[in-house]
Amino acid sequence: MTALPSSCDVLVIGAGPAGSSAAALLHKAGFSVAVVEKQKFPRFVIGESLLPRVMDLLGEADLLEAASARGYIVKRGALFLRKEERCDFSFADQFTPGWDHTWQVPRADFDQTLASAVEARGVPFAWEHEVVAADFSGAPTCTVADLSGAKQTVRSRFVIDASGYGRALPRLLDLDLPSNFPPRKAVFAHLRGDHRKPGPDENRIWIVCLASGAWAWIIPFSNGLTSFGVVGPLEAFAGYPQEPAACLRAVMAGDPNFERLRHTEFALEPRSLGGYACSVKRLHGPGFALVGNATEFLDPVFSSGVTLALESANRAAKTVIRQLRGETVDWEQDYAAYMRRGINVFRTFGTTWYDGSLPRILFSLAPADSVKRMMCSVLAGYVWDLDNPFVREHERKVAQVARLSS
Repeated sequence: MTALPSSCDVLVIGAGPAGSSAAALLHKAGFSVAVVEKQKFPRFVIGESLLPRVMDLLGEADLLEAASARGYIVKRGALFLRKEERCDFSFADQFTPGWDHTWQVPRADFDQTLASAVEARGVPFAWEHEVVAADFSGAPTCTVADLSGAKQTVRSRFVIDASGYGRALPRLLDLDLPSNFPPRKAVFAHLRGDHRKPGPDENRIWIVCLASGAWAWIIPFSNGLTSFGVVGPLEAFAGYPQEPAACLRAVMAGDPNFERLRHTEFALEPRSLGGYACSVKRLHGPGFALVGNATEFLDPVFSSGVTLALESANRAAKTVIRQLRGETVDWEQDYAAYMRRGINVFRTFGTTWYDGSLPRILFSLAPADSVKRMMCSVLAGYVWDLDNPFVREHERKVAQVARLSS
């Protein structure tokens, strides 16, 4: 087996951005930490367009320099399109002080970069190892199995589950909870031959509203490839072919905003994913906390996944550090309630995106509108800034502006 300690201060399950950043923060604070990862990196995963808040969080984990060295495309905003209509957001013009840019990243490379940077600091990573049992009746104890089935017990003072879609502890501790989001479907691929128009729109993520009720993304990468996908409620796919490649070609042919993609070829076999929204009964328990997609995944429309993953990892790691140093912590208030505030802002934006009220707002905004600046900060990931009315009173403000935009 990979050299995995029989005991450590904190065991982290999952080596994605949440797991790697949590491990980095714990190691930086002087605690012994080990990471268990079921897969072998690099591996493909979606969630490729980051938000500016990510830059703050990578900086705190001392991972910003490693990621910056990869030369990812700089993302300075987002472009929303609906036929001839457009709404252009620039992160330099937002309400909350923060980063005015971030990156668009092939996640296989990005995740490997973060994990390698943490591993190089001396943190042990057990690749292709799965947590198959967990006992929190006393000191946290996890049973880890390698590909051959050989098992090892690891005792720790705390466990952080950053296992993403693997959902290790939710599965083992019966914490899974159905999402209250309606079922949706995503079909996606990487393309070669994207004819990018030089100028301010070249490196932005494009989010295109489709007549079918679905929406599509275009995310260019610095390696010459482009991520393309379509997402929507199941009924929105009724008019498209079921086979993923044919579905994507039909989407491209059905809207003039995809002209740049008409002569592309697939560099990654098109795939489909359904029923991806998920939730949990609770975010923490005696001796453990859930972070990233092991907690809840909403929808990819506002690229919130990596931001919420890193934010939860940052918050959980800091709370663990305080606890292990002997401070009194309240996991419900210090971690769970904090995370739910941000998640609920994105939930409101996601819900109103699909009911049509948010697009109505977006395509009615004037370029210098103060509402646009506040909404831009939400789209930049600064969803804990209570000075922003669209954070503090997100449901009321979105509903109010939607009525005025009718």
